[in-house]
Amino acid sequence: MGIQRVDGDLDLDGALAAMVQAGASDLHLTSGAAPTIRLAGALQPLEGFGGLEAESLRRTLYSVLTQKQREKFEADLELDMSYSVRGLARFRVNLYQQRESLGAAFRVIPYEIKPLEQLGVPPVVANFAGLPRGLVLVTGPTGSGKSTTLAAIIDLANRTRADHIMTVEDPIEFLHRHKRSLINQREVGQDTHSFASALKHVLRQDPDIILVGELRDLETISVALTAAETGHLVFATLHTQDAAQTIDRIIDVFPAHQQAQVRTQLAGALQGVVCQTLCKRSDAQARVVATEVLIATSAVRNLIREGKTHQIYSAMQAGAQQGMHTLDQHLAELVKQGRISYETGLEKSHHSEDFNRLTGRFSGGVQGSATVRADAPVFGSPVYGVGGGAF
Repeated sequence: MGIQRVDGDLDLDGALAAMVQAGASDLHLTSGAAPTIRLAGALQPLEGFGGLEAESLRRTLYSVLTQKQREKFEADLELDMSYSVRGLARFRVNLYQQRESLGAAFRVIPYEIKPLEQLGVPPVVANFAGLPRGLVLVTGPTGSGKSTTLAAIIDLANRTRADHIMTVEDPIEFLHRHKRSLINQREVGQDTHSFASALKHVLRQDPDIILVGELRDLETISVALTAAETGHLVFATLHTQDAAQTIDRIIDVFPAHQQAQVRTQLAGALQGVVCQTLCKRSDAQARVVATEVLIATSAVRNLIREGKTHQIYSAMQAGAQQGMHTLDQHLAELVKQGRISYETGLEKSHHSEDFNRLTGRFSGGVQGSATVRADAPVFGSPVYGVGGGAF
């Protein structure tokens, strides 16, 4: 595909189509450079497109904004929005200003919601969709597939439960249809003023399941905890790297005098944490998801209540029978399967000593043993066979 030269402006839909066809996850537009895609984690210019000029790019991007969006962007110099190309895909878009010109990042959101078993996440994650109440957190760095995993969990609940599902997102990413459940999706800025505002009223909308796009502040976290305590199933995301850090992040948001109470609340409400990251596959053609799973067993709840979050890692290491595992355990298994390289696993690992021990890189004595315990997590099942395809 080439540039459609109408006043020399970029054919945005053509560039997005070329990006999707290439199998990329993101498209970056900025003046002085050609449209650039992120493919298997690395940036490269989009073939067939030339460099972008500042004024031409401004016209292109402004052409897809509503008047309200344009006014908001000019007031804030930032804008989160969604954009659709009919029959192709939806995109999460962030518009920003840099050096007095515009830039934009487009993240592809497929129309199809892939089932959990195709994403490479552990089978235990599917159990969260059937819980009667509580708080489930999906965490990880930006671009780690959190939205994709959550959409698959919500879709599973939608297909298997006769419930009312309410989502609050910024922006709405995956579009859900009413299936066995009734599902309503609200977009911050369009349908509600803020996450906190939407959550204040959500309990009067008779929900059974609530999805909070992101736990951003004390007010949002407080209402989400209360909702989980009062018999609702709440799903949310955080930009944290591991399960213990996730617990600490929630508690640390609150003033010191409230933290003991919040620990008790969280210990009672939490059901599980899924932390995930995407790793470059050995064949370099795609990425595979690596996960860490914490299940809120009675032992884990006690650790949270007593402020002993530093011991959560050990609980996950020993919690295979409950469906728990650490990120290092999953990374080591991916290395053993030849799905990722040792170097990639080491780069993504949280504890290099544990990762090296699990991959057999240290020899001698118990410390160097690569023997897998009888109760070690099993990652070899078919659900791990297809990783990163949707991310």
